[in-house]
Order: sequence, then C-alpha cells, then structure tokens
Amino acid sequence: MGVAAQGWFIPLMSFVESARLELLLFAAFWFVLGAIDEIAIDCAWFWLLLTGKARTPRLDAPTATRLSRPIALFVPAWQEARVIGAMIRYTLAAWPHADLRVYAGCYVNDPATRAAMEAGAEDDPRVTIVVNETPGPTTKGQCLNRLFRAMQEDEAREGRRFGAVLLHDAEDMVHPDALTLIDRALDDADFVQIPVRPEMQIDSPWVGNHYADEFTEAHAREMVVRDRLGAGLPAAGVGCAFARDALDKVAELRGGAHADGPFDPLAMTEDYELGMLIGRRGSFPGGKGGRFLRVRAANGSLVATRAYFPARIDAAVRQKSRWVHGIAFDGWDQLGWSMSPVELWMRIRDRRGPLVALVLAAAYLLVLLTGVLWLADAMGWYPAGKLPVIVYWVLIATTLAFAWRALVRFVLVGREYGWGEGLAAVLRIPVANVIAIIATRRAVFRYAATLFGKPARWEKTDHDRHVVDVVAGNGAVRQQSRDAA
Repeated sequence: MGVAAQGWFIPLMSFVESARLELLLFAAFWFVLGAIDEIAIDCAWFWLLLTGKARTPRLDAPTATRLSRPIALFVPAWQEARVIGAMIRYTLAAWPHADLRVYAGCYVNDPATRAAMEAGAEDDPRVTIVVNETPGPTTKGQCLNRLFRAMQEDEAREGRRFGAVLLHDAEDMVHPDALTLIDRALDDADFVQIPVRPEMQIDSPWVGNHYADEFTEAHAREMVVRDRLGAGLPAAGVGCAFARDALDKVAELRGGAHADGPFDPLAMTEDYELGMLIGRRGSFPGGKGGRFLRVRAANGSLVATRAYFPARIDAAVRQKSRWVHGIAFDGWDQLGWSMSPVELWMRIRDRRGPLVALVLAAAYLLVLLTGVLWLADAMGWYPAGKLPVIVYWVLIATTLAFAWRALVRFVLVGREYGWGEGLAAVLRIPVANVIAIIATRRAVFRYAATLFGKPARWEKTDHDRHVVDVVAGNGAVRQQSRDAA
C-alpha cells in the first residue's frame, strides 16, 4: 500500500477498530444478561421436570361429546376464502358437541369469504355467520367485538348464556381432544391456552419452518414455567378460551355499557393483551387466573393447534412486526408494568424484542468489522490490536451460552418433529435473527405512525392452503374426525 493511501487508510482502520470494541462491549453486555435470563428459565424448567410438575400427561379417555358449559367459538376472517371453508368443515367434524356454537365473522365487502363460510358450514345449525357492517379490514379486535355482540344478541333471544369464548383463526386445524380438554380446565381457570404446533413446510425449509422452532421452544419450556409461577400467560389468539364472566369484567374496565366488547379494537395483538389481563392470578377479585395445558392424546399426538405459517420472508416480516408492535409497544402502553417480581420479569421478557433486535444487529455488524480488520491484518495493511482479556472471557461465556441454547432447541424441536428437523432448527437461528431485525425496524415505524394519528389496521397474513387440504390425502385427518365423532 502506498504512502498516500496510508494517510487515510490507517486512521480509517483505527476508527473501525474502536467501533468494533464499542460494539463488542455493547453486544456482550446484553448477551450476558440475556443468557442469564434464559438460564434462569432453564433452571426453573429443569426443576419442574425433576419434581414431576412439568410432565406432559397423556389422555386415556375418549373425547366426550358433551360440554359442561355452552362454548362460543369465534373465528374472525378477512379475505380468507381459500382456507375458511376447510377450517369450519373440519372443526365441525372434529368437535361434534351440541353445546358448541361457531361464530364466523366476515365483512360486508368480502363476499368470497362469506360464500366459503357457507360452503364449509353445510347448513350445520351450530354455525352463525356474522357480517361486519363496517367495511374491512378494520382490526381483529373490532371484528371479535362484533362477534361478541352477535353472541349477546343470541343469548338474549334464546334465553341462555355461553360459559366461555374460544378463539381460532381461519387457517387453524383443531385437535379433536382440545375442546373437551379446554372445557374441563375452565372449571378451575378463567383463561386456558393450549400449544400451537406450526406445520413443517417442504417448500419453505428456512422461513416457514423457523416458526416451528420458536413455538416449540416457547410452548414446551417458557409457557410451562410461566404457568407454574403464576405469571400472566400471553394468549396466542388460537387454541385459547376465556371464561365469560372474565370477559364481562374486562368489558366493564373498557367502558361498561359504552364498551364495544372485551377486545381492544386498537391493539395489534388484542389476544396477548386479553390473556395478560385475565391469565394472571388475582387480576380480578375472585379471578381464577390462567392455565397452560400441554397434554398428549392417547395416540401420542400433542393436543395443539396446527397451522401453516408464512413461507415468504416479506410475509414473515409483516406478521412479526405486528407482534412486536402489539406486544412490546402497545403492551407497554396498555398494560404498563407490575410490582410483582415474577410478573415484572415476564413482562420484560415479552417486551425485549426491540432491544434484542438492536443487539443482534450490532453483533452482525461486529462480525463484519472483525472480518475487515482480519483482512487488513492478513494483508499487512494494518496490525489489529489485541482485545482486553476480560473481553475474551465474555466471548467464551457468550459462545457457551449460544451453544447451550442451540442444544436446547435441538432437543425440543427434534423430540417433536424428528432429529433431522432438530438439527435444521439450529441452522435456522440466523434466519430467525434476520427476520426479527427487519420486523422490529418496521414495527418501530408503524408504532411511530400511530402516535401521529394513523389508525390501526388489520395487517393480516395471507393463507393459500389449509393443513386439512394438504394432509387429508393420507386419510389421517379423516380418521381423526371419525374417531372424535
């Protein structure tokens, strides 16, 4: 390198080296805190496993066809004509219970979805199609409140009261044992959540399948710990049920007779908020709190909600940006914090998404700068200095923590989906990180827009296939329906 070039190159490399050290200290600090946080969850989980409190029980009795209370199933939908018919048809077959009423919500400007609902219902008297008079899309909370009002109108006309409200989405495939399991659990809880089991996608092994990695770890480990600690349980929006009395209390908090319903029409994640309000023990006088149910059926299958998640990176970013917006930002605004140490810990975990994305972005930039310095040193252009000794120890600790996290994910995903997918789950970690970074950036701008008066909109995920349509060909789903009936 010439003398002239050294005049600007060496100061530039000196700046790069300083920037790398600052980024390294920043990222390492937060990585260490994050590792401590996750290890604390691991320790609690292992203790529950050792004491038998976190075991996954297995059902040995056939599914009951009678419920202990009438249950209303809400299925809000906007432009879901491709999947809603299969969802309703299979749900009615898997859950033949006479005390189940399905309220399927569509919009006045979405006739295709309404037609698909009618075809899926096949004149079953348990299905009520509710047409939202407000042109869509509004928000999911607004649509759910419209279904809630329709349920109240039926109660007044028929002289009966539903004991609980169950939520599902148009793309869901329910488990035949789930309704009876949830019904029984509501005897001792105001809110019940069962696991979500994303389906693996051959045509999207990196983007679509990373959802299975994250949900499997969260619903096999963290939610089990939260349930046993008595902390607030975030509702997933599917496979979750709320006691009717608890919903009425939330509606009163939102404005009594002037409230549209218990669901926040302005929230991006109205399900999460409702679960946190009802799911924590002691949230209401006499409230029973929430339960997370991880149970296996007699055939060994996990009693969970199955669904396909976004297969394209743009769709995944849109979906996850809505989650970050609703949980981290709206959750902070609407739910605030808590003085309970356990509850405070869990709310910090829920809202750490933007910080995690920032730290990950700093870490990837750190890798890039390290590569530049290594290249300059290898070419003899700039002698990179040594890092402080403590930094090396921090790097060793964070590397070991990452290896431990990868091992936990490998075991959990491998146990549920097969060991090949467990290995793939480890390889998908960088993909999930990149999606989280992009989604957080988008969520920040969307949240800022709402602060300046931009109305919230239902930015839903497009679904072009239903699990039933894909797996029914081998007869497994049909047999499951016959066994349930």
